[in-house]
Amino acid sequence: MTYQFFQGYDPRRSCGPRKVAEMAEIKTRPTSRSVAAFLKTVADEKRRRDCQALVALMKEATGSKPRVWGTAIIGFGDYHYKYASGREGDWFLTGFSPRKNDLTIYIMSGLEPYAKELSRLGRHKTGKSCLYIKRLADIDMDVLRAIVEDSIRHPMGQAKSLLLPRDGKSAAVPLLFS
Repeated sequence: MTYQFFQGYDPRRSCGPRKVAEMAEIKTRPTSRSVAAFLKTVADEKRRRDCQALVALMKEATGSKPRVWGTAIIGFGDYHYKYASGREGDWFLTGFSPRKNDLTIYIMSGLEPYAKELSRLGRHKTGKSCLYIKRLADIDMDVLRAIVEDSIRHPMGQAKSLLLPRDGKSAAVPLLFS
């Protein structure tokens, strides 16, 4: 990774002006690993059943087959993004990962637009685009389905980005502006 340093940055100091990564390569990519084989590695049987239920929900919502991304993410659909900065890449529309403590559900549009729905979801925690759930039994699956279905229509939320189809010729969806 290379860094672009702001004027006044002193690398010897632990505190100082920000540094910005320049186009670091994204390491999480789709793999050829079997989703079924990956799910067999989930040790807890209840967690594995929850994963299978999420596969069914997200497959139906996206109309896409699941793929293993990186070492531990199951993603559905994909899109190409390009930021105003020039950074671009490919990512999944929605997905999840069976982490040790929680099921991490990736809502690529971000969770801020879903405050009302999240208040009705049930027991969960949130990050910017991650929904952390212990068990699917703790939540309202209809609310989760509604969030997932809406989020795949706007995978980059209000970010200044251009979503391109795989051919790169025309915008797949309108430009989204903040």
